[in-house]
Amino acid sequence: MSKGVTVWFTGLPCSGKTTVADKVAEILRKQGHKVERLDGDTVRKGLTSDLGFSKKDRDENIKRVTFVAKLLTRNDVMVLATFVSPYRERRRLTREEIGSFMEVYVRCSLEECMRRDVKGMYRKAFAGEIKDFTGVDDPYEEPLSPELILDTDRETVEESAEKVLDKMRSMGYL
Repeated sequence: MSKGVTVWFTGLPCSGKTTVADKVAEILRKQGHKVERLDGDTVRKGLTSDLGFSKKDRDENIKRVTFVAKLLTRNDVMVLATFVSPYRERRRLTREEIGSFMEVYVRCSLEECMRRDVKGMYRKAFAGEIKDFTGVDDPYEEPLSPELILDTDRETVEESAEKVLDKMRSMGYL
C-alpha cells in the first residue's frame, strides 16, 4: 500500500500545473495507487465558489484546500494539488499543516504562459479587464526551496511527469 502525500504544484496560470498533474495521476492510477486531484478551477466551482481573488480570499481558498488535502493524505491518498497559490507564507502553512508534502514549482516563462492561454485571461488582465491577476498586477512569489522544479517551457509533459515520479520515489512515497 502507498503512503499518503500531497504533491503541491504551484506556478503561474497556464504554466502546465494541471497538465503535468493529470499525467502523473494517470500513471499512478495505472499502478494501483489511490489518487485524488484537487485543481484550482474545479475547487472554485464548489468548495470555494464564495471567494474572489483578493489576497485574503486567495489565502482562504488555499486554507480550505489544505484542510481537504490533509484529510486525504492522512488516509493514504496521493493528492495532486494544482493551484497558483502565489504567496510563500500560505504555502509554508500548507506544508506545515499537511506534513507529508512535496512542493513542485512549475516554472514557465510569462511569454509561454501567455501563448498557452486559451481562455485569454492574460490578454484581459493586461487590458485591465481582470484585476489582481497573478503575474500581471498581482505578485507570484517563487518558491525558495521546492522539492522539485519543472521547466515546462523546455521539457515535455512526459519528462516533467517522470521527474515528479522520480522525486516521489526518492522521498519514499512510491
